Amino acid sequence: MRRAHRHGIHSLRAKLTAANVALLALGIAAATAVSLMAMRHYLLSQIDSELTKTRTSLGSTQLTLRQIDSLSVLSFVRDRLAPEDSADRPTPDTVFTAVDRRGEAVPLFGVKPTEAQLGLAQAVTDPGALTRDSDPHDVTVRGAAYRVTATRLPDGTYILLATSTDALHRGIAKALRLDLAVGTLLLALLACLTLFSVRRRMRPLEDMVETSTAIAEGDLTRRVPSSCHPTQEVEQLRLALNSMLHQVETAYLTRERSAAQLRRFVADASHELRTPLSAIRGYLQLYDQGMLREPEMGVPPVEGIQNWGSRRAWDRMNGEVDRMGRLVDELLTLARLDQQPELRLRNVDVCRLARDAAQDLRAQQPGRPVAVEADGAVLVWADESGLRQVLGNLMANVRTHTADDVPVRVGVRRVDGVVRLSVEDKGPGLGPQDAARVFDRFFRAGGGAGSGLGLAIVQGVVEAHGGDVTVRTAPGEGLEVTVTLPAHAEAHAESCA
Repeated sequence: MRRAHRHGIHSLRAKLTAANVALLALGIAAATAVSLMAMRHYLLSQIDSELTKTRTSLGSTQLTLRQIDSLSVLSFVRDRLAPEDSADRPTPDTVFTAVDRRGEAVPLFGVKPTEAQLGLAQAVTDPGALTRDSDPHDVTVRGAAYRVTATRLPDGTYILLATSTDALHRGIAKALRLDLAVGTLLLALLACLTLFSVRRRMRPLEDMVETSTAIAEGDLTRRVPSSCHPTQEVEQLRLALNSMLHQVETAYLTRERSAAQLRRFVADASHELRTPLSAIRGYLQLYDQGMLREPEMGVPPVEGIQNWGSRRAWDRMNGEVDRMGRLVDELLTLARLDQQPELRLRNVDVCRLARDAAQDLRAQQPGRPVAVEADGAVLVWADESGLRQVLGNLMANVRTHTADDVPVRVGVRRVDGVVRLSVEDKGPGLGPQDAARVFDRFFRAGGGAGSGLGLAIVQGVVEAHGGDVTVRTAPGEGLEVTVTLPAHAEAHAESCA
């Protein structure tokens, strides 16, 4: 039912067909009217020319009716009016009659007036007006149409000359019927051609409707196919619609991915927070039940044993509280980065920060070889605290996931208008699957130590600065994290100067 209504009289296809047919009908009607009017004007001018020529010939003889009536003059008049070898011989459609001053028909050539002559005399009420007018007039003689003119003889008699126009009207009627028949055929042919053409041209729009319906039903991969002979406007609409559908699909997949990441994030955060809370709750329950005051491992109670158990529980709870605090701080940092905070930007020497981070790592792990390739000064327009956090998290990642004697290299260099900060270790490295998820929140390769938020914070801080971060790793080949930052320090310095 919906498809039938779409292709009904209110459809675009029907309206375009009706518009084309209506325009052609108007064109045919206008062309027919102009052609028929031109044909009537031409034929009437021919009739009027013949009548005027005959009237002129008759008036130039200066003969009276009596002279015309005489046999000696009759042949002359007949020769002047209708010679044997002329095409102007009077036909049955021509009426030639004489009327007196009162307008009554009089005998001509010794013959009484015929019915046609009497009717012509009755139809012409003022012969004098015809003689004064150079153009013939239309009259109706016993229901037939005639063109009539007149001339006045020297004796006061009027000669009326009339030619029937019925043949002209019949010819015009036949031409009109022929034009209507041909026009109707042309309209029918145009309607069929328009329906076929519009159907072919409207096929891309129908494809768009089908594609939109399929997408509304859940198939986000559908696209509008290209037609064989597309028009420019329809092709532009198809490309725009496909681009929009691609954006819709991308947005939907992004939303689904974000929702999945949010669910995983909530689950991971709940798990990470539940572990220290469970430990704290366990020690509090032990303390509440007085078990921390009991001798441990069957040792008789002596002075200092009870205090040692309580102290151990207290230290463990403090450790879990610190762990939970660090986790909450990291979560707050990620939340702040997600909200695109306003950074405290200024010129920062990345080489100095790299040397400080390397010195801190040497202090924490004196046995680890640390090489620094950051001589001189390389300035970037950045938030110093954010970059310190980036380097701190990268160093913490090295401390957590590699042995104390694994070499580390920290490098800073300016390449093609950007500043690249790299931290490379010679540890066990990561597989392709783990490397693809290394920046996911709460991801820990092999379930290792740490909260799994360090590299996520690194990525968030770097992207907040308009840069990007990449990793290069393979099993047994270590891990290299490269941070790329735009170098805007020089431009800013020039503007300040």
